[in-house]
Amino acid sequence: MYIEKNAKKTVAVVVTYNRKDLLLKNIAALEAQTCKEALDILIIDNNSTDGTYEALKSLIKNKQILYFNTGKNLGGAGGFNFGMKKAAKLNYEYMWIMDDDTIPLPSALENLLKKDLELKGDYGFLASKVLWKDNSICKMNIPKINKWKKITNFKYDGDIQYASFVSFFIPTKVVRKVGLPYKEFFIWSDDWEYSRRISKNFTCIYVPDSIVHHYSTSNVGADIVDAPSNRINRFKYLFRNDVVLYRLDGMEGKLYLSLRTIKYIGKILLKGKNKRQKLNIMFSALREGKNFYPKIEYIRD
Repeated sequence: MYIEKNAKKTVAVVVTYNRKDLLLKNIAALEAQTCKEALDILIIDNNSTDGTYEALKSLIKNKQILYFNTGKNLGGAGGFNFGMKKAAKLNYEYMWIMDDDTIPLPSALENLLKKDLELKGDYGFLASKVLWKDNSICKMNIPKINKWKKITNFKYDGDIQYASFVSFFIPTKVVRKVGLPYKEFFIWSDDWEYSRRISKNFTCIYVPDSIVHHYSTSNVGADIVDAPSNRINRFKYLFRNDVVLYRLDGMEGKLYLSLRTIKYIGKILLKGKNKRQKLNIMFSALREGKNFYPKIEYIRD
């Protein structure tokens, strides 16, 4: 179904890094949307070294996609900051945010646009239902009604406060008001922080009829508790960034972060290997987070 109101006003902002095969599947799924006439595709390449540009060259030449190379690996957070800024300056009215391993069903965008029309554009963001490769719910992308409660009824069509950047639909006017995601986060919690920043000012809605698949390696999110020794250090971003995330909610957020920290300590002590290293990284990152105040970047015309 072609929704004329949104024709050529929506752009899919896809951040990629060294996953050209998944990216090509993502692009094919975007080109198969039932309202593809309403959609442009903007690929933000975090300076991939696996031949991504060569694989996309014909699509770029034939103007099937817009392509920008960031020049270095900015992480997911930096890539989305870069891409959303580009989309706004190209005057798109709506942005559909996703990773390169997001594979939307053909009606995913159509159902987001239907909800946009129903709400008359009066919302902060819309979030799709995210399934894993085997059609089960993707555990790492379950939206939250509030910080204490995830969605459990996946037919729920109502307000949420937190959502991931795996099919995140946002009007550009909202981006202009709340600013861009923190590029300084690099990885982890950028989507939770950004969605909560928005939901503090706007109504935000889960749209279960809009369905995408997330082709992540596993249906369990990365966790420092069982991370191998060569992957532990990267969790410093998670714990540091979460201090900024939960700072948004004052004393309630501080309480939540404290309880979450206690839970992690217990899990590491009971189950984890390299316990001392993991605890040191967590505590060091939490201390860093107390003095970590990235500035919101706004789009300047």
